[in-house]
Amino acid sequence: MSSAPSKNSSEDIIGQKYDRCVADLIVKSYYDRCVADLIVKSGVGFGVGIVASVLLFRRRGWPVALSTGFGAGAAYADCDRSFNPARIPGTRIVPPSALKEQK
Repeated sequence: MSSAPSKNSSEDIIGQKYDRCVADLIVKSYYDRCVADLIVKSGVGFGVGIVASVLLFRRRGWPVALSTGFGAGAAYADCDRSFNPARIPGTRIVPPSALKEQK
């Protein structure tokens, strides 16, 4: 008989739960950062839109909507880059076999 612990040991289950908790905390921090970024950038866009609407466009509504949308779009792009770093311009994905050949 082998003395290796079974895969369903309590230590293994606790380790899996800990790994899952850490991963959940990382994802939650990304979401929190994305929501905060969305609120800030949309608010800045809203403010710029109000100023532009009052000063330049005779109090029309479309500059407010347009600039708020620009702010939300910028926040969405930043959030997309934080969840998928491969989308950052200039990033190259190298297969593991190429790394082994370089060593």
